[in-house]
Amino acid sequence: MFKRLLCLGFTLALLLGAAVPARAAGPEIAAPSAVLMDAATGTVLYEKNDREKLPPASVTKVMTLLLVLEALEQGRIGWDDEIAASAAAAAKGGSQVYLEENEQMPLRDMLKSVVVASANDCATALAEHVAGSESAFVELMNARAAELGMADTHFVNCTGLDDEPDAAEHLTTAYDIALMSRELLKHDEIRQYTTIWMDTVRDGRFGLANTNKLVRFYNGTTGLKTGYTSQAGYCVSASAERDGMELIAVVLHGATSTDRFESAKALLDYGFANWALVTPQADAIPAVPVTLGTKTAVTPVPENTQPLLTDKAKAASVTTEVTVDEAAAAPVAKGQRLGTLTVRAGDETLAEIPLVAPEAVPKLTWLQLWTQLLRAVCMG
Repeated sequence: MFKRLLCLGFTLALLLGAAVPARAAGPEIAAPSAVLMDAATGTVLYEKNDREKLPPASVTKVMTLLLVLEALEQGRIGWDDEIAASAAAAAKGGSQVYLEENEQMPLRDMLKSVVVASANDCATALAEHVAGSESAFVELMNARAAELGMADTHFVNCTGLDDEPDAAEHLTTAYDIALMSRELLKHDEIRQYTTIWMDTVRDGRFGLANTNKLVRFYNGTTGLKTGYTSQAGYCVSASAERDGMELIAVVLHGATSTDRFESAKALLDYGFANWALVTPQADAIPAVPVTLGTKTAVTPVPENTQPLLTDKAKAASVTTEVTVDEAAAAPVAKGQRLGTLTVRAGDETLAEIPLVAPEAVPKLTWLQLWTQLLRAVCMG
C-alpha cells in the first residue's frame, strides 16, 4: 500500500511539474562571483556570490568615470579643458598612454584613454583635475559609493592598481559594481567612448584598442569596463542593449580573459532570452469631477511612466486596467492620488501605478461661488 501511494505521489508531482513551465535556470559560468542586473529597474536577474568582497582591478574606473561625468554635468570642469599631467600621474604604472610630466592633453582624449585603453595615468590626471589630488578624489569616490548604497565597497585609489599602499583594503562586490555601472549608464555621453573599438589620441600618433572585446564580438554591447591584476584576476562590467532593454553583467576574479568574457556573454544571453521591458499604455483615462473647485474636473495621469520588467514569454499578454475616484472635493493638490493603473501580465500583477492630479485645483472662494450663482440665475 505504501509503495502504491508513493508511486501515485511521484506521478502527481511529475504531472504538476509538467503543467507549470519554469523559466530556464541561470547559466553555469566559470567566474566565482557575478551578477546580472537590469539597468532600467535595478532588478537582479542572476547572482553568484555577488556580495563577496573582492579586488576589482580597473573596473574601479567605473566610479572614476562617473565622478568625472558628474563634475562635467555640474559645470565644475569643462569638456574643452586642457589637462596637464602631474608627476604623480605620469609615474603611474600598468595600462597607460605614457604621459610625460606637464604634458597637456584634452579632457576628451584623457577620458577616451581611460575608457578604451584603461589608462591609469589619465585616470589619475582626471582625478586630480576634479578634486585637486587623488586622495581628495578617493574621498569623493567613497562618499558617492555610500550614496549609491554600495555597502561593501571601499576605494583607496582611482585606478584599481593593487601595488599601492593600502591596496589590500581596495575592495568591492559584483553587486556594488552593478550599482555604479547602472548610475554611469544614465550619462548617455559615456556611450560615445565605451562603444569605441579602436581610436587614437595625440593627433593620431598614439593608437588605442578597447580592452573590452565584447564591443566588437557581442551584438548590442554598450560598454563598460574591464580590469585585470594578478590578485583580482580577470574582471569586467559588461553592458548591452537589445529591444530597448539594457543589461549589466559583472564578472569578478575570472581565471582567464576568455572565462571573463564567456561568463559575461552567458549572463547577457540568459537575460535577453528570458526577460523583456514593457511600458504600460493606458487607454483613455476618464476625468474625475471636482466639487466646489475652480475647475469642474481633472484628468489624472500616471505618477510615473517607468518601464516594467516581465518574463519575455508574458510580454505580449500585458494588459492595463484603469480605476478612478467617483469625485474629488476641492482643494485638489498637485500629485494627489485619484486612481490606479493596474498592469498585469497574464495572472501576474506587475504594478499598481497611482494616477495623480497633474495640477492643483483650488477651492472656490465665497465670492467666486456667489458670482457663479448670480450668473446661473441671470442666464436662467
